Amino acid sequence: MRILIVDDEPATHDSYRRSFAGQRSDTGDALDAMAADLFGEDVTEGDADGNADADGNARPDFILTHVDQGLDAIGAVEQALADGEPFAVAFIDVRMPPGIDGRETAQRIRAVDPEINLVIVTGFSDFSPAEISKVAGPADKIFYIAKPFEVAEITQTATALAKRWEIDRELKDARAMLAAQVVQLEEQSAELAANESRAIHIATHDSLTDAPNRLAFLRALAERTKVAGLFATVMVDLDRFKLVNDTLGHLAGDAMIREICAILHRSAPEGALVARLGGDEFGILFETLGEAAAVMACDHIVAACAVSLQVFGNSVQGGASAGLVVTEGGQGGDPVDVQRRSDLALNDAKRGGRGIVRLFDESMDEGIRFRRRVENGLGQAIARGELSLVYQPIISRDAVEVVGFEALVRWNTKEYGALSPATFIPIAEESNLIHELGDWVLNEALTVLKHWPGQYVSVNFSPRQFRRHNFVGHIMENVLRAGIEPARLQIEITETAIFDDAERAAETLYKLRQMGFRIALDDFGTGYSSLYNIRKFALDCLKIDRSFIDGMGRERESAAIVHSIIHLGRALGLGVIAEGVETEAQVQALRLAGASHFQGYFYSRPVDAAIAVDMANARYMGGKDDTAGDALVIPRQLGNGLRN
Repeated sequence: MRILIVDDEPATHDSYRRSFAGQRSDTGDALDAMAADLFGEDVTEGDADGNADADGNARPDFILTHVDQGLDAIGAVEQALADGEPFAVAFIDVRMPPGIDGRETAQRIRAVDPEINLVIVTGFSDFSPAEISKVAGPADKIFYIAKPFEVAEITQTATALAKRWEIDRELKDARAMLAAQVVQLEEQSAELAANESRAIHIATHDSLTDAPNRLAFLRALAERTKVAGLFATVMVDLDRFKLVNDTLGHLAGDAMIREICAILHRSAPEGALVARLGGDEFGILFETLGEAAAVMACDHIVAACAVSLQVFGNSVQGGASAGLVVTEGGQGGDPVDVQRRSDLALNDAKRGGRGIVRLFDESMDEGIRFRRRVENGLGQAIARGELSLVYQPIISRDAVEVVGFEALVRWNTKEYGALSPATFIPIAEESNLIHELGDWVLNEALTVLKHWPGQYVSVNFSPRQFRRHNFVGHIMENVLRAGIEPARLQIEITETAIFDDAERAAETLYKLRQMGFRIALDDFGTGYSSLYNIRKFALDCLKIDRSFIDGMGRERESAAIVHSIIHLGRALGLGVIAEGVETEAQVQALRLAGASHFQGYFYSRPVDAAIAVDMANARYMGGKDDTAGDALVIPRQLGNGLRN
């Protein structure tokens, strides 16, 4: 550790040499206490000769540099910095004729080396400590010792300040390293943010026109339905576009799409969202004062598209048809239904001769009247005894054992006959009927479950049911009333049920798992939030959507998705149930891939409660695996036409 001594008296330099040679005076203990007050630790207590610190460690080895004048001291400090061996402490006399005085020396040394600790050593001075600190501060790096000094004063001050200097340098290096790391992290964060922004843009924009795509349009439409006020949803389709593709080629068709997209942006009302939904179809969303104003705006859009365009040197006549629906926001409207209505209006426009605008009205939609009749009938279906449950077994891979059943609701109406759940469940979901229907399904399934020896029943819950107030308490109350253990009820939910309010959903699923219920994520692989959900939520198993199973033999992509889901589930310790298994080839492929359970027509169609009891008691499926032992043979024709 380097120490600089600046004094014009040779005798003083000798005193410094003797001080650092290890001598110690009787006043050392008092100075130790003073050092502790100054520097916050006992820096002097040690061995008998004063060469160890409070921990018994040897004091630093000091290398002394002696100079007689201030200018020499400044030069020594500059040279030390240049050599990479700076001074830790400088002891400076105040009066050093004929050169510069100690005050100016301290000031100029501080300017050269801001890190050095300065000790002013003098018997008398023309300057007060405050004056010297003002020019040579900061105050915490400048100290004072009176002449004549004691050995302990010099050695303990040097030791303490040297240690401090060393710690300050380490802290400075650490801060510099941390600052560099912060800069690096900020750069990485900026890069990640830019990449994320690009990825989001790519995911929500059409690559050909850079306009918002179908996903972005549906999201914007969903948000707009939640806000009060009238808005128009418009579907625009190009007239005779196929002729351009067939005669001039797809590159010409792409060029025409870009031209029309630009026209739509220019002609749409201010603030409108113009999206390319795919092919030659566009969607437009804008605020409106009413139907008349919306029709006028669409007439302007269609007229703007009826222009002659130059495409690759060819003159092409543009044209478009439009269908629109005007909706009052803030009333819980279904965005998919809003788009469907504008699509119906567009179809009517095309049937009307093209190049025209059609406003949606109820006469275009027989489906609406059908939905109303279904809704009215569903409200009386339970009282009339028109509802029933069928059960499709869930089979383990290795033992071909029936481990559970999925309960599936059926409705046999007087007016329409057997209605598919895909038809009436969405209608019930849009009204409070879903709660009444769901309660009936749950209680009926729990009643049948009592007759099974140990299998569980899997019950589907819609998004609206899942968001029901006190959903957990409601389920637990029904299970306790039925005298069933929670572990024998598997709650099936879809990503839609949990994605709208992920935090609340995570808390609900955690409570259900804590009470012992099984949780299955249905239709896994069909939602863009799948990986996020599987990481965040408490689940027991994944159910692979039947569309991927059906496509395994025809599409390489479907097979890859199935394998990925199975491997992901196994890696996370989750069961994986393959739905819609119908062929021997699918069974073998899924077994090799590692699926834990199967469900589908290959093993059994959905069956009524009586047959389900027989299958549960038999435990093993017959006719499927010779290793299953005693088994119940279930005819393949049972449940014909009852797809879940």
